Amino acid sequence: MIALILVGAVLVGVLCVLAFMLATYALPFMLGLAAARLAFATGAGVIGAGLVGLTVGVIAFAVLASLFSRLRSPVLRGIVMVVFVAPAAVAGYSLVHGLVRPVIPSEACRQVFCVIGGACVGVSAWLRLSPASCTMTERQPRS
Repeated sequence: MIALILVGAVLVGVLCVLAFMLATYALPFMLGLAAARLAFATGAGVIGAGLVGLTVGVIAFAVLASLFSRLRSPVLRGIVMVVFVAPAAVAGYSLVHGLVRPVIPSEACRQVFCVIGGACVGVSAWLRLSPASCTMTERQPRS
């Protein structure tokens, strides 16, 4: 019995880490999903819609990553980061809402937990995209 509890705790931890890592890429995923739904609704079929969604998601990520790496203005980089972070925060809010809805009966407490969870995921996505974490791609010459 104790082994099952430990395995469950480890799996929950792994899923939380995975959720934080994947929340950074919520925007390309949502754009790809919207494109796949549109392609499926216009008669592309399951495989065609999947390919369209995958292509749109990869292109969206490539365009935003390219913009982020090429822009030098901190304001413009901040705007690109907000475009990435806002869907991540919404995804974190929704994830926490789905987890705490059956557990917490009070709507006010549930909203507090959801807002804190969304903020934590948003901050995590912001820190993953911050210039300090991008030092591998942008090496500054030493003076």
